[in-house]
Parts: sequence; structure tokens; C-alpha cells
Amino acid sequence: MPATLTGVFRAMAYNNAWANERLLAACAGLDEAAFNAPRTGFFPSLAATLNHILTVDWFYVDALEGGALGPAAWADETPCRTVARLHAEQRAVDARLIAVCDGLTERSLNEDAHVHRGQSVQTERRDRLLLHLFEHQIHHRGQAHAMLSSTDIKPPQLDEFFCAGESPLRAPEFARLGWTEARIWDPHTT
Repeated sequence: MPATLTGVFRAMAYNNAWANERLLAACAGLDEAAFNAPRTGFFPSLAATLNHILTVDWFYVDALEGGALGPAAWADETPCRTVARLHAEQRAVDARLIAVCDGLTERSLNEDAHVHRGQSVQTERRDRLLLHLFEHQIHHRGQAHAMLSSTDIKPPQLDEFFCAGESPLRAPEFARLGWTEARIWDPHTT
């Protein structure tokens, strides 16, 4: 399939979910104390950092879906007290983001999304909002990755993308996620 801008956003959504899956699968090896232990970063622990990623995803994915959740997304800054619960919630919002990107058209990328910020509604083009969301994820995942390196758990490799020659290396992870290479690269494959 020839590269299109919508195809790039789809691939970014899948790559984002894959990186989250790898990071949270590694974090599953932590006990509760290590997950919540104070660490150096923008947020004071892995739990706080990963919950921040989740709540901001709820906020922006809701806006991209046309919702009005707004700041209620982070009414509880740590809605998931365990890695298992966080993993399940992150997987669910990642699936929603993939669905948003699966439904994109060249026209809809240029349409406005309405971001409810409490006292105001910010209007932002969908392509810009998606780029912001992916950058936010990458930024904070990197911080969590660095925090994980101070534990007994080896941080997973997160700086990969879907190079064709490496598809056999990710095939087992994709099978666990129920994905195929064709699903990512061909919007007509489910």
C-alpha cells in the first residue's frame, strides 16, 4: 500500500500501543513497593508517570472521539494503583486511539477537534492534536523507561518502529496483541 498521511497516523497509533505494551509488560515484574517508590523524573514514581500517560490519553482520545470529558480525566491523578489495572486501562485507551486513527481520512485530519479544558473549549486540528498526543506519550514513556532502569527489571527496547525486515522479531508480541502486519499497513484488513 502506498504511504498516505492517514496511514502514517495509523502506524503511529499501533507503534504507540506496542511501546506501551512492552513497557507495562516489563513493569509487571515490579512489586507494589518498587512501582510506587520515589524516583527521579518529572513525576515522582513509575506509578505517577504511567498514570499521567493514561489520564492524558483519556483526555485527548475523548476529544478526538468528540466527547467532552475534559479535566475529569485526571480527577484522580492515580486511578490505577496496580500495574495490572494500569496495563488493562492503557490497553483499552490505546485500542480507542487505534480506532480513531483507523477511521481517519485525509479530510478528517484537517477537521477540528474540540478539547474541553474546563472553563474553555480549545479548537485544534486533528492532525496537530494527534502529533501532540504521540509526542506526549514518547516524552513520558522515556522518563518511565529511565526510572525502570533503576530497578531490578531490565527496561525493554522502545526505540523501534515497524521496519519490514524486523517483522519476524515482533511476530510473537503481535500475536499476543491480536495484530498482523497487514492490519497495520492496510486499512481494509481487520
